[in-house]
Amino acid sequence: MKTFAALSLLGAIVPALAGIVPRQQGKLTPVTTKGNAFYTGNERFYIRGVAYQPGGAADAADPLLDINGLKRDVENFKKLGINTIRVYTVDNSKNHDEGMKLLDEAGIYLALDANTPKYSLNRETEDTLHRSYNDVYLQSVFATVDAFAGYNNLLLFFSGNEVINAKNNTGAATYIKAVTRDMKQYISNRASRQIPVGYSSADVAENIEQQALFFNCGTDDERADFFAFNDYSWCDPSSFTTSGWDKKVETYKDYSVPLFLSEFGCITNRRDWNEIAALYSTKMTGVYSGGIVYEYTVEPNGYGLVEVNDSGDIEPNADFERLAKAYEKTKNPSGNGGAKDSGSPSKCPPPDEEWEVESTLLPIIPEKAKQFMQKGAGQGPGLEGDGSHFAGEASKSTATPGSGNPSKTPNGQAAATGGAEGAASFEFNVPLRFLGMIAGSVMFGMVLLV
Repeated sequence: MKTFAALSLLGAIVPALAGIVPRQQGKLTPVTTKGNAFYTGNERFYIRGVAYQPGGAADAADPLLDINGLKRDVENFKKLGINTIRVYTVDNSKNHDEGMKLLDEAGIYLALDANTPKYSLNRETEDTLHRSYNDVYLQSVFATVDAFAGYNNLLLFFSGNEVINAKNNTGAATYIKAVTRDMKQYISNRASRQIPVGYSSADVAENIEQQALFFNCGTDDERADFFAFNDYSWCDPSSFTTSGWDKKVETYKDYSVPLFLSEFGCITNRRDWNEIAALYSTKMTGVYSGGIVYEYTVEPNGYGLVEVNDSGDIEPNADFERLAKAYEKTKNPSGNGGAKDSGSPSKCPPPDEEWEVESTLLPIIPEKAKQFMQKGAGQGPGLEGDGSHFAGEASKSTATPGSGNPSKTPNGQAAATGGAEGAASFEFNVPLRFLGMIAGSVMFGMVLLV
């Protein structure tokens, strides 16, 4: 009976420990949002980044697991003077401690896309879009959150990238926003700190403003923590006014959450990077928080800062050298750069010929995905999984605004307002080394009881 009692105690403790979130890893200060800007502590944080996906954004390979290649490239990141890389595809079934430590030691933050080519929304038709928002897809997204939430130098998550890429597929907006809502709720319920979640949009002239307004309207649980543009409108030789960037600053001057360029760097002509001086000047920093240059390795699309030869060696090109000089001579503004500490949500845009979003109601989270909010997502499918586009169970109705509020806050306390189904529970930031100590103590007690 004593042995049975001890085993019962161990059986009760182990599942309880499974929900414990590990302490944050890394030396860099986590980035937070306040008003329309990012901060590290009390200091304004400007993104000076490069898109990093050797092989191209559609290549299902994880560059953070190629440690030799990452060590090589980190040295170039230092030479460029950047503080952020954007990665589009990672393997959420693998451990990333080594790669994230390399970045942390180099002062580099990670802006990470939560989707992969096989686990993403399928915008081909309205039916495939609805079908692809399912529990199998969200399990992969949440597993990616779990895989990276413990790193201090995780800057943010993108809930989607250019899902809306024309004026006739704006119906995807409610699904992207639902994923944003779900990720925010999962992070609040499961992680040990707030991590910004937002959308990386294509700069579709007909509806880019409506996109920005839509992702910043509605209840707090639905609104993105930031909004980003893939913007290639500055093509050297150009200027702040010739490019139209002055008009964009005017358009978004009252936007209440951080804005930045999730891709930029037109290749129509030689890239002299004159936009760097404008982007980090007070003409823009009251509205924009920097941007991410597209892209690191030269790919068939013609973009790239370094050439990779057959032996894996790299050679920085003239674009690289000019960009490094542009960053070096461009300092950040003093103080907060004109940022606003507070603001009001946007008004949802009405439907029109360029914005075919008839309702602001979002799809409810799929029933089978609700369990992840309390139990966790479990092991990620990685890059070898079967995919999610036609898997699992899709959403069956629309959600009540506010229903995506978390049941806990990142410190493990019950949230001030109720959220999804299930009562709030507590999670403690206990270092993982104590798990073995606790289990060992129980086993020692078993020996004494026997």
